[in-house]
Amino acid sequence: MNDTFDSPIARQLSELNKRRRKLSDSKAKKPASTRIFTVSNQKGGVGKTTSTVNLAAALGVLGMKVLVIDLDPQGNASTALGVEHGLDIAGTYEVLIDGTPLSELIQQCPEIPNLRCLPATIDLAGAEIELVELNDRHLRLRNVLYAHLEETEQAGERYDYVFIDCPPSLGLLTMNAFSAAKEVLIPIQCEYYALEGLSQLLETITRLTTSVNPSLHLSTILLTMYDKRTNLSQEVRDEVRNHFPEQTLNAIIPRSVRISEAPSYGQTVLTYDPNGIGAVAYKEAALEITQQGHSK
Repeated sequence: MNDTFDSPIARQLSELNKRRRKLSDSKAKKPASTRIFTVSNQKGGVGKTTSTVNLAAALGVLGMKVLVIDLDPQGNASTALGVEHGLDIAGTYEVLIDGTPLSELIQQCPEIPNLRCLPATIDLAGAEIELVELNDRHLRLRNVLYAHLEETEQAGERYDYVFIDCPPSLGLLTMNAFSAAKEVLIPIQCEYYALEGLSQLLETITRLTTSVNPSLHLSTILLTMYDKRTNLSQEVRDEVRNHFPEQTLNAIIPRSVRISEAPSYGQTVLTYDPNGIGAVAYKEAALEITQQGHSK
């Protein structure tokens, strides 16, 4: 009997319950002003979109008012948040090319009341070419977003957080995100080649801070796809924390089937498996981000 209660599964469940209780006792503090993140990593498959939607959902569950801007033509963030983004749905493309106000295009996330999304459609794939001909091509999103933020603040409906989900490239769509954002959040998977392309991304951030967006800075690194059973995951974790001790969150996102399954049901893991380890990990990361912002 004692062996049963001291099994690895029992210990994992006990630890998970402790983490749930700690979260239930914690309170998230709203930031003094809207925090605007661009979630970026030019290396694909690192959990970028997954982290965008789940952090946004977790912050929404914690009582924050959150907006997700889907800037990836694949529209995966829109899918995960359960918002329509078919060919006849206007979204990010109309913002960038036509300057359509956000208030006309934003949709409510059906699962989380205070979470909204500006959807992306396949039309966005052609925006890179069309933007080249525009004088303010890298500021299109910034201009419309800031106008919307001012409008909502005057109406007493200020957003606490904005997340911009970028495509895995450093083209004009990503440049628009960097110009509009104040903070960069980089998800890094705990796998081989984890830091591949990171130096180029950091160089881009440095160039932009000196040219078009002095307020932009790397504030947050989130470790994803962590498998504590492997030495490689632990080595990547330690390497990232050694290089970026102030930016790397203590919360780590584990490799989880539930996290991967949730988007196929048009949900985030916060509503698909609200008590599972994936939801708990993203809530911990979201809570840490709120504390990080409050301390700053």
